[in-house]
Amino acid sequence: MKQFISKLDEVGRRQFLARAAQATLGVGLLPSLNRAIAAAPSGGKAQRLIYLYMNGGMSHLDTFDLKPGHENQGSTNPINTAVSGIQISQYLPTLAQQFNHIAAIRSMNTQTGAHADGEYLMRTSYDQIATTRHPSMGPWIQRFKGRNSRTLPDTVLISAPARHPGPGFLDPTFSPLPIGDPNRGLENTTAPDYITNSSFEKRVTLIDGFDRKFRSKYDAREVKAYTDLYSEAISLLSSKELAAFDLNNESDADRNRYGRDQFGQGCLLARRLIENDVRCVEVTLGGWDMHNSIYNSNTLPARAAILDRAMGNLLSDLADRGLLEETLVVLTTEFGRSPEINYNAGRDHHPAVFSAAMAGGGIQGGQMYGKSDEAGFSVDENLVSPADFNATIAASLGLPLEEIVTSPTGRPFKVANDGKPVEALMA
Repeated sequence: MKQFISKLDEVGRRQFLARAAQATLGVGLLPSLNRAIAAAPSGGKAQRLIYLYMNGGMSHLDTFDLKPGHENQGSTNPINTAVSGIQISQYLPTLAQQFNHIAAIRSMNTQTGAHADGEYLMRTSYDQIATTRHPSMGPWIQRFKGRNSRTLPDTVLISAPARHPGPGFLDPTFSPLPIGDPNRGLENTTAPDYITNSSFEKRVTLIDGFDRKFRSKYDAREVKAYTDLYSEAISLLSSKELAAFDLNNESDADRNRYGRDQFGQGCLLARRLIENDVRCVEVTLGGWDMHNSIYNSNTLPARAAILDRAMGNLLSDLADRGLLEETLVVLTTEFGRSPEINYNAGRDHHPAVFSAAMAGGGIQGGQMYGKSDEAGFSVDENLVSPADFNATIAASLGLPLEEIVTSPTGRPFKVANDGKPVEALMA
C-alpha cells in the first residue's frame, strides 16, 4: 500500500488520502475547520470579502461598458448613476444609486474563452494544470490571517459549481463550507429523534476506535486534518452560531428586498455570515452564457435584475450598518461577450475585454477604471489581468503579495501569482 501511495502524483495522492479518510472517518458532509487562529498581518482596510461570481460570461456592453450610438450596443440603454457623468446599464438601477461605493473596471482581459479555464484563472490567478490545484481567495485569506472564528468556517461558498478550486494544494483544514441552497441553510445539522446524546457519543467513540489503526499506519497530514473534523464539527453543530445560517431569522420584507431567488437569498446570507465573523463568502449566479436571444425578457434583463436587486441591497445594508468600510465586495466573471450580436440574436464568448467591479473596504468608489475601444472589442487603456484583479483584492485585505507558499510537491506559489494591485482603485 505504501508503494502504491508513493507512486501517485500530488493530486492523486491527495485524492486517495481524502477518499480513504472519508470512507474510514465518515466525514464527507462537512469540511474540516482549522483550529489555529493567528494574528492578522497589517495593511489593507478590508477585513472581510464577499465575492460575487457571474458564471457564464457577463456581457460588458450590457452592464458597465455601454457604447451608446454604436452598432454593437444592441438594445441596452444607459442610465445616470449617483455619480455625475457616469452611466451604466438600464438593467442596473439599484447599483446605479449605489455607484458612489463602486469602482467599475472596464479593461479586464484574459487569455481563454473556455468557461472552466476562465473560471479557474479568475478565481486562482493561475492556469489550470493537471498536477497542481491552486487555492481560491478565501483559503488564501485563512492561510495568511488564520481563523477568524473558533466555531464557524472562515470561507463559505453559496451555489458554487462542483469544479470550484476550493483550498487547492492547501490541506483540508482550509476547505470552504459549501451551501447549495441558501434558503435551506446548513443542512444535516440535527440528529434523528432516535439518536440520543448518549448513543451519539458511543458512535463517536466506536468510530475513533476503528480509525485509530488507519491513522497510525498512514501518518499523513491529510488524514490528520480529516480526523480533526469530529471534535470541530461537533462543536459547530452544538453552537448557537448556527443561527447565522438561518434566513428565517430575517423579516419577509428584507428577504423580498434581496429577491427570493437563490442569488438574492445568497447575498442576504452573505451579509448575515460576515456579521458573524465568517471572513469570506462567495455567491455564484449562473445563466450568463447568452448565445441566443440575449434581450428576451428571461435572459439578460432577468439575470441583470437578479444581480442588481441583490448586490444593490447588499451594498446599501452594509453601508447602513457600518460594515462596508471593512468589507470588500467584488463582482466578476470569467470573460465578456462579443460586441457583435450573432445570427441567433445573442453574444458569444469574448476574452479580449470584459468588466468587473469592486466596492467597499479599501476601494475608492464612484469611478470607472480603464476603458475598451469604441467598439467594445479590446482594451484601450489600463489593461487588468485576472492576477492583477486578485492582487488588488489581496492588497485591500492586507495579504502579503510577495510571500511564497510551497505546495506539497515543492513548487512556489503566491496569492495572486505575479499580479500587481491597481493602485488607482484603492482608497
